[in-house]
Formats: sequence, C-alpha cells, structure tokens
Amino acid sequence: MRIHDFMSCLTQNNIDFFTGVPDSQLKELCDFLMKQYDEASGQHIIAHNEGGCVGLAAGSYLSTGSVPCVYMQNSGIGNAINPIASLTSPDVYGIPMLFVIGWRGEPGTKDEPQHVYQGKVTLKLLKDMDITPFVIGRDTETTEVEEAMQRFQTLFAQGKSAAFVIEKGAFPAEEGYRYRNVYSLKREEAIEAIVASTTGDIIVSTTGKISRELFEIRERRGEGHGCDFLTVGSMGHSAMIALGVALQKPKRRVWCIDGDGAVLMHMGALSTIGARHPHNLNHVVLNNEAHETVGGMPTSAGISELEGIAASAGYRYVQTVESIESLQAELSAMQAIEGPGFLQVKVALGSRDDLGRPTTSTHDNKREFMDFLKEPD
Repeated sequence: MRIHDFMSCLTQNNIDFFTGVPDSQLKELCDFLMKQYDEASGQHIIAHNEGGCVGLAAGSYLSTGSVPCVYMQNSGIGNAINPIASLTSPDVYGIPMLFVIGWRGEPGTKDEPQHVYQGKVTLKLLKDMDITPFVIGRDTETTEVEEAMQRFQTLFAQGKSAAFVIEKGAFPAEEGYRYRNVYSLKREEAIEAIVASTTGDIIVSTTGKISRELFEIRERRGEGHGCDFLTVGSMGHSAMIALGVALQKPKRRVWCIDGDGAVLMHMGALSTIGARHPHNLNHVVLNNEAHETVGGMPTSAGISELEGIAASAGYRYVQTVESIESLQAELSAMQAIEGPGFLQVKVALGSRDDLGRPTTSTHDNKREFMDFLKEPD
C-alpha cells in the first residue's frame, strides 16, 4: 500500500503525534513525516532511542488523551521493553500506543547477521508484552489496514497497545526527502586516516556504514581484520565495549570509532568512561548529524555540543575537526595523550554506491579479535 494511504488511515483515527528512531525499512514513512511536519509543529520528534520515544509518547498521551505513534526498527524493541513493561502496560498506567515496526530479519528472508535472531522473536516479543501485531506486506490492501485499525481502537480504549509490523517492500518507494549537511570531509576518508594512524592499536567500530567502510579499507590495504571489532548490531554500545577492552588491556591503545546517532542513543556511556578515566582509550565520533545508514534523517547532534558534553563527563582531551589535515594532526597528538580522549570529526553525508558489507562472519571476527588481544602487550 502507498505510504500516503497508510498515513491517512492513521490520521483519520486521530493519531497525529509521531516519534521514533529511523529505520531503512520505514524510509517512506520517515520521509513522509519529514515532508509533512516541520520542527515547529511539535507533531514529529526523532528521539535518541526507542525507550525515550515511549516516554515521550506517554507524555503526549497524558497531555492530550490522543493515542500516539512510535516507529522503530525491530532491533529497537529491546530499548523499549522497560517503559512498555513498567509504564505503559495495562497492569501499570494503561497508556495506549500504536507502534510501527520495521521487520528486519523476517524469517525466510536474507538479512544481516545482527537481524537474524531479532527477526525470529519479533512477533513473540510483541505478544509477550500484550501488544497485538498486524503484519503489513507487499500484498496488504488498504482496507485490511483500516479494519485492523478499527480492532486496535477497541484495544486502545482498554489501555492496551498495538503494532503494525512492516515487511520489506510493504511501502512502495516514492520520491525521497533530501537530507544534507554543510561538511565536505568524507567519512571513509576520515576512517582511512584513522587506520593509517593507529597501526598495531585496537579498534572497536560502531554499527552501520562505519564498520562496513573500515572493513573495506583493511581489504584495500591488504591488512588483516584481527585488530578491529566490528559491532554490526548493538547500536550505541561500541563505546562501552571499547571501555571494557581498554580496562582489561591497560598497556595497549584502544580506539572507538563511533557515530553521532550511536552516541546519542546511549549517551550515559560518556559519563561512565569519564568516571573510569581509562588512560588508553580514544573515542572518535564521526558526526554527520544524521542517521545515514537507515536513510539520512537528522539527529540532534547538529545542535548538541558533543565535545562540551564529553568534557563535562570527564574526558581529559577533547577536540573537534572538520578537515583531513586537522584530523591527521589530532590523531597524531592523541597517540601521546593521557586519556580518555574525545575527537569529534564533522563529516559529510553519503557513501560510495558500491560499498559492500563484511565478507567474514561475526564469529570469525570475534575469534580473530580475541586472538589479537592475546598477543603480548
């Protein structure tokens, strides 16, 4: 069904507040919301993580009595479970919501390894949380969605929630929303500079295109992948993985290559790192002010001063760069500092059209990385 028809069905049922975390499978929905609602309207808010979206939606419902809509990739269900179970549940406050969930890793479809298990348990998780799902696929008719919405209205009146689970290709592609920023330094160029400056060091990279580009850079350079842990899932947790490694390997330099969306998703990690003050950890955030891997919707990192937040959290060395020359100079300087160090790199949106994905398995990555960590300090 067309995204316009889907959204008409929602708004005709008095759902007019939307909050979420972007998903590539929901690109048409995300683009529609960006076109339809300007920032001043307050009707659409991209939040830091899915649990925060549930809290935000709860506040909207308490203020208006209107059922809100929360959208996310199914990988975000984990972030949302706590407020669903302890806040919105009919056994607690009974705050109804409509969830729109992109179904990555749907059984029977090919997907990336981080989505396989989540895809298997998506519907079960929803049912376990007393959220009634309705799956929208390529052949779903608008009338079927309208009928599902009528059934959902009965649930909403009981303080229960429901979910539309969106299969791949359920919303036909339409002309997209154009996302842009003002920076010129390419992310892949920045990662290549990091690789060139960190020979022999340990790297933990975040999910999405950052890990994909890191893998291909190693391939081009004819290098192995053992020193890199590619966090292909677990968005927002790479910094804590890096901290765990740095604390256990205090004689070795550890670099976390992170993204702005990932940092925002679990920003408390900055405080934990600052409090533990690992002298050997450098945190590099490639900030394009967007959730680029899943379509390009903006993050709040264009407004938030991440370097100021890091300094306040206790990072000993904090800098921001926008050019390759400044980046190379800072990378050299950070080899000698007493950490933790924080380097924000402002980068452009976009990647190569032929960017691939890691050709080794996650289990191979884990094994090679652990072998690399066993090498003498």
